[in-house]
Amino acid sequence: MKRLVPLLLLAACSKTPPEVTTVAAVPSSGLRSAEALSQIEDDETRAHAAFAEVIKVLTHPRCVNCHPATDRPMQGVGLPHHPLVVRGADGHGAPGLKCESCHGVSSFENVPGAPNWHLAPASMAWAGKSSAEICAQLLDEDRNGGLDRAGLLKHVAEDSLVAYGWNPPAHLEPAPGDQAAFAAVFGVWLDAGAHCP
Repeated sequence: MKRLVPLLLLAACSKTPPEVTTVAAVPSSGLRSAEALSQIEDDETRAHAAFAEVIKVLTHPRCVNCHPATDRPMQGVGLPHHPLVVRGADGHGAPGLKCESCHGVSSFENVPGAPNWHLAPASMAWAGKSSAEICAQLLDEDRNGGLDRAGLLKHVAEDSLVAYGWNPPAHLEPAPGDQAAFAAVFGVWLDAGAHCP
């Protein structure tokens, strides 16, 4: 019996619990709440603090992969898309190999999906950009798809493709926080003057 107890303990300890083998539903790092950020009295300081949270999402692979520096999207943790696909004239892929050829309206097994799957405009490339450069792009209507501040907030709060960032297939880490929390923090940044780093 003395020899059996250590063997039973070893067997019990060597089994990996199911929750360890899957990617956690909660991102490894969250976002400071809009309420906490709103307590910062100085507008510029509050805007900088809020944008520090916003940039955590914008530079996460779930977002940067579709905001690439080249005409080739990325996948996973910033790897070139495989198979080779390109942006195409409208950001929806090349003729004969459109994004929706593989990416449906929702994720299927290990293939990401969301309604209207496509790349962001080349003018909104975030890969390799600094926080200040991304901030300037967001606020420049000539580079952000013609969105004013209200349009930007509506986009991050309601767009179904943006929502994908928090609902990827199980093997991919979601962006920090969730879409509602991100939109609230984004709103704090805008309301405080949308100051850039």
